[in-house]
Order: sequence, then structure tokens, then C-alpha cells
Amino acid sequence: MKKHLFPLFLLLLGANANAQQDLFALVGKETPNITFNDFRVIDAANGVSGEKIFTADSSAKVFSQARNGSVTEDKNTYNNSQAVNMATLAYDSFNNNLVYMPMFSSNIYVLNAKTKEITLVENNVARVTSCDINSHITRMATGYDGNIYAINNAGTQFLQISRKGNQYTVNDLGIIKDDASNGKNSFTIMETGFGGDMIADADNNFYVFSAAGNVFKVSTKELKAKFVGKISGIPENYSVNGSAVNSKGKVVIASAKGAALYEVDLNTLQAKQMAGEQNLHIYDLASKYFANDKAVSNNVFANLDIYPTRVDEHFINVNVNDKKIKGNIKMNIFDLSGKNVMKQNLSVKDGSLSQQVYLKSLVTGAYLVSITDESGKILLNKKILVSE
Repeated sequence: MKKHLFPLFLLLLGANANAQQDLFALVGKETPNITFNDFRVIDAANGVSGEKIFTADSSAKVFSQARNGSVTEDKNTYNNSQAVNMATLAYDSFNNNLVYMPMFSSNIYVLNAKTKEITLVENNVARVTSCDINSHITRMATGYDGNIYAINNAGTQFLQISRKGNQYTVNDLGIIKDDASNGKNSFTIMETGFGGDMIADADNNFYVFSAAGNVFKVSTKELKAKFVGKISGIPENYSVNGSAVNSKGKVVIASAKGAALYEVDLNTLQAKQMAGEQNLHIYDLASKYFANDKAVSNNVFANLDIYPTRVDEHFINVNVNDKKIKGNIKMNIFDLSGKNVMKQNLSVKDGSLSQQVYLKSLVTGAYLVSITDESGKILLNKKILVSE
């Protein structure tokens, strides 16, 4: 992170070290080929599988955004919510949604992890054909700005999936090219750069983990992929097919070949085998965490909170119901550069407060809301996403 973020770091030193570490996994059946089995939760602390959210045999309730109504899909095609070939998954923590795409299709699916309802987002932006391996969408992650991003094998399409209200839009951000320094470690060549998965960092850059174990940093501004290095500490034939950040800031990687999970230090690219599941066929991983992110939620008092975290009407609600919190509290809002863009004093009476706060002229983007008591002690740090 940049030096000018240092004041923001000081605010976040009390971050909750015991934050939930659950990952979401796209799991396949025990076959040599890619065959979708289920989406499930994995506890990243011990590598153990949990709830199966949606499976190949689940009853799918699909709502088409384009047709504004429910649809019945043909399960024998590539264009359905339970397609055999799938290799992308992202988690939208603001809405508790899993976002994914079948490998041979341009369809985007949004699965509500709680209700199990699915929204089909048809789009003409993704140019995917079943016979062209270059066009297959194999990497997907949620960016720090709250949008979903996806990249095809050859980097010729960099998709941004945005949500406003209940409508999703898809934009093609352009072609990602190799940085001049990459040499033989090319992002756009099958042997070194294809497949795998990607994660996002707090500066809205992306790290693509190719199936070959190579790591590339993708700049969203320059649309270039720079070779960072190759993961060490994994078996020679390990195929890296899933990657996601855990609450410790480490990257968890997984393989479609039925191997163990590994935890990777993004700075050194050194991998360490994890305990727990040793033979899952994982095609993709997702989580709510970001690399290099200090703006994690830190709620010291369980009865102090703000909502919503995804703000589309320029209001947030501050609720306090804790007699340990007394007198005046201060709310500061910081942008991603660490600049204090808004201040407001709030008054707590008898441990209670319920107040709606107008966010004035905050533009679309991610912000950190920090609430402190009169002495300056941090009571809560929480990230919000403002959309117009």
C-alpha cells in the first residue's frame, strides 16, 4: 500500500483477528473431466468442507433478467445454471450472492446463497464459443470496488459485471497484454498463462494464478499483466485451478485434480500445505477478502453497527444498543487513498442511538467508516460501497 495510507493503517490496528475465514468452492465430481458437482463452503482455518449451497441435482429456480420472468433451462446444453463445465466463481458479500459462468457460455448466473434463487444475466458482450479454448472464461473475482471481474484464457476479454438496483450490466474493459518484461513467462500463452483463477487487492488490481502455477499482476489502468513469479512448495504436477484470499491475507489455492489445499504468501509465493480436505476436485475458489487489505470490519461492540453496507440511496443507519457506549461518538469516513472525506458527531443517550446519516456528496466507490468514542478509541471499522 502507498505511504499516504499510513494514517488509515493506524485506525485499523484493532482489526478483528478472529474474522470468519470461510471460502466458497466450485467443486467437481471425481472424474478425469470437468464435471460440476456443487458449490460449497470451506472453512479456511482447517480446510474442512461445510454446507453444500447448490448442487448439480438441485432444483433450479432461474429468473431471466432479459425476459423479466422465470425460465426453464435445458440441462443438456452448455447454457444452463447447472452446466457440466464450469470454472469461475466470485462472492458478492454485499448481497450474499455467488456469481459464476459456465465455461462454454456467455451466460452469467447470480445465485443467492440464502434463498437459492438464481438470476440469469444474458449478455452479448462475452464472446465465448465452445470450440475456442482462448475464449473460455476461467478466472473471476470480486474487485475492491464491489464489481465482479472475469478474464478469459487468452486475456482478450476483461469483463466487468456491475449491479445497480436489481439490474446487472456487463462491460468489456479491453484486451490484457503481456508486460514487456515477461519474456517467456507469457500471460497469453497456454503453457504459462491459461486457466487458473484470480484474486483482487485493495488497490483494485488483480493477481491471476495460472494453472501452471505462474502468478501475474494485472493492472486495471494499463491493462497489462506483469509476471510476478512462480509458486514454490507445491508438487510439480499440481494444477492451480482455484484461488481466494483468507482472513489472514494469505492466498488459498486448490486443484481440479483432487489434491490438497495450499496457503500461499503473496509476497514470497511460498506455499504451505493445509490440513483438512485432501482430495477435493476444486475448479474455483471465492471469498470476501482482498490482498493487502487493512480495511476489514472491526466491531468491538456487538450492539453497534451500520447498515446497509451497499449504499444506493446515500443514507446509512447507525444503531447503538449498548450501555457501555456513552456520550458523544465520532464517525469518520475515509476514501481508499486514506483521505477523510466526511466527519459527523453523534450523541448516544442511555446506551441507545438510532440515526440515519446522509452521506452528502460521496461519489461512487468504496469507503471505510470508522466510529470512535470521545477518547479516540475505535469502536467500529466497516467498509461500505456507495453506488449512484
